[in-house]
Amino acid sequence: MSTAVWVTLCALCGVCGGVLGRALPHREPPPGERPGRSCAGLPPYGTAGAAGRDAPDDAWRDAPGRVRGEGPGEAAFRALRAAGLAARSLRAAGLTRASARGAVRHLRTLLGTAGLVVATPDRVLARGGADVPGDEAVLAEVRAAAAGGRPRVVPASRGGGRRGVVVPLAVEGRVVGALAAYDARVGTALVRTATEVGRWLSGQLELAELDASRRRTLEAEARALRAQISPHFIYNSLTTIASFVRTDPERARELLLDFADFIRYALRRAADFTTLADELTCVDRYLLLEQARFGDRLRFTVQVAPEVLRVDVPFLCLQPLVENAIKHGMPGEVRVVIRDAGSEAHIWVEDDGVGMNPEQLHAALREQRTGIGLSNVDVRMRHIYGPGHGLVVETAPGKGTRIGLRIPKTRPRTSPARP
Repeated sequence: MSTAVWVTLCALCGVCGGVLGRALPHREPPPGERPGRSCAGLPPYGTAGAAGRDAPDDAWRDAPGRVRGEGPGEAAFRALRAAGLAARSLRAAGLTRASARGAVRHLRTLLGTAGLVVATPDRVLARGGADVPGDEAVLAEVRAAAAGGRPRVVPASRGGGRRGVVVPLAVEGRVVGALAAYDARVGTALVRTATEVGRWLSGQLELAELDASRRRTLEAEARALRAQISPHFIYNSLTTIASFVRTDPERARELLLDFADFIRYALRRAADFTTLADELTCVDRYLLLEQARFGDRLRFTVQVAPEVLRVDVPFLCLQPLVENAIKHGMPGEVRVVIRDAGSEAHIWVEDDGVGMNPEQLHAALREQRTGIGLSNVDVRMRHIYGPGHGLVVETAPGKGTRIGLRIPKTRPRTSPARP
């Protein structure tokens, strides 16, 4: 189970516990078992105060967001559904005005309060319900809660008890905003539930930040590929083209166009993904240039199932495998085989060269040389699709090398879209 899934499950358990604690009929603990006060000025949990949410059952059982006679199963389902809907926009975009507006209605349902506000210390992002203070009053309480780093109870504007609770939202120990819940009566149960929801929201925002960091890393790696095309390949290609200028000008012209197409593809505004058809076009140009250089010493074949040509693949994931096959397979034949495997496209790049022993293979997967290299492709595949989608290498001294990739036909949601 991944860390992100584990954090989400733990946070949801806490949230559901808080919601169910408010939704189920309350049992008054014996006087000797009553816990102490959780916030200054609030009655102990389980007491019935005039301003408390912990009044006898009949006083609050039909509060907003709850249904009289609702069992624990229904309450848990509604809590999980509201939490899931609220998380959808926050996980996708982090704490923004659009994501807050998409989540605020579901968060209000989750808490069952008359009003709810999501804000940063600088501005109110979204508000829902009625009887919510103005922006300046909300921001003053948000800044106070952020400065204290703990939930803050908001007094009523015209007396009559407490009116709300403001819970800071933090990402990696840094307060980025706050959740403010407002109602006619605010007791310990609401404070505890809002605090748990705030912790869960902080967890969702941290996961969104991790997703964004992951996307930035992948984008940086894709941009770095443009600077990592082997200078030896560029030098050798231009030298080969120059050698044909006098003896075969027409071929020199064709090779120069192939070289321009390859460089244009490799140095374009890099996206994380391209189609398999575009990637194969790049490989075709690369092979034509290398064959012009090596002549009859290099032979190659490409077999592709037509139905997978539109599958999205990571940018420049195939050319490094072909480059490696030429490096270790000369003189000989390089074969590219791409098959349709249901929900995946299976790609194999094979050569019949000298092969590698385990030490050479490990060195190739760790290499940090100039050029893209196997290590770059292996790391990117694992980042994008998960640990089970790294390179599969079959090799032995004198037996050639076979390198495989498994590309899911459905692109991960967290990956940036192709421009």
